[in-house]
Amino acid sequence: MSEDALLTVTDLVKHFPVRSGVFSRQTGAVKAVDGVSFSIPRGTTLSLVGESGSGKTTAGRALLRLIEPTAGTVVFDGMDVTALDKKELRTIRKRIQLIFQDPFGSLNPRMTVYSILSEAIKAHKLHAKSQLRDRIYELLELVGLPPESADRYPHEFSGGQRQRVGIARALAVEPDLIVADEPVSALDVSIQAQILNLLRDLQEKLGLTYLFIGHDLSVIRHISDYVAVMYLGRIVEQGPVAALFDNPVHPYTKALLAAAPVADPALRQERPLLTGDVPSPISPPSGCTFHPRCVDCVAACKIDVPVLTEIAPDHWVSCPVHGQPKLP
Repeated sequence: MSEDALLTVTDLVKHFPVRSGVFSRQTGAVKAVDGVSFSIPRGTTLSLVGESGSGKTTAGRALLRLIEPTAGTVVFDGMDVTALDKKELRTIRKRIQLIFQDPFGSLNPRMTVYSILSEAIKAHKLHAKSQLRDRIYELLELVGLPPESADRYPHEFSGGQRQRVGIARALAVEPDLIVADEPVSALDVSIQAQILNLLRDLQEKLGLTYLFIGHDLSVIRHISDYVAVMYLGRIVEQGPVAALFDNPVHPYTKALLAAAPVADPALRQERPLLTGDVPSPISPPSGCTFHPRCVDCVAACKIDVPVLTEIAPDHWVSCPVHGQPKLP
């Protein structure tokens, strides 16, 4: 999966310090992201999926350096993003954009759509002033909005239309990579399908690469080429979407897939229920962090920290019990 990778993340770590006492000394750390590695080939979509609190959004923001990573490297098109200074980072951010989860909160209510879309174009000096309105109309047409939308304010749009404005804003600076942080979770199901289809069409038309962050497995299956499953700050399984959905290996991946609702009563089956609560990221369990909730736990799971092992082409699993390469 690393061949011709546009983005390669290696051992990404983000720990938030926990301070207490009169002098606010650091007494611990929230291990939100704890050694995450993946790569995204050009023109494809990798999805990070997991429960709330798994660290997927933090990973997305850390690789963009919206929050500074604690450790690790992020290589974008041959450039180490973690080593760039502010001026260099400003230049590369034109090529990496973010679509936010909340389509209303991410738009300035005091600005028209024209002002919102033109702001980044002016900042990066991408078009002459005389060409600006034509470019705004072009962006609106790309995302399925009429030209007159340019002179309206965010509150005059529906949720789906506001998210289209958010997508147009991301496209305004002609990026190569878009990090989509749960872009459809706040929308109605029927609107979700429209936005997902729009993202797919834009990817095909513009050659975009996506890092898609989500928790809805039906959405993930529709949009993804590759999937990485996160649990408590680490990736426990990753691979092509078909392999991961049709042949899940890690017990956590199996539990996630089994928990997804099935519309057909004839297809209902026994679900492997997870026991216990998600451990605290301040003091995660030793060994495999999933072992307190795992039905297949053995003694080694409580001691050894598992590493991602390739069990099939491009299919990686981090599990002492199931993560063994299959013999040819």
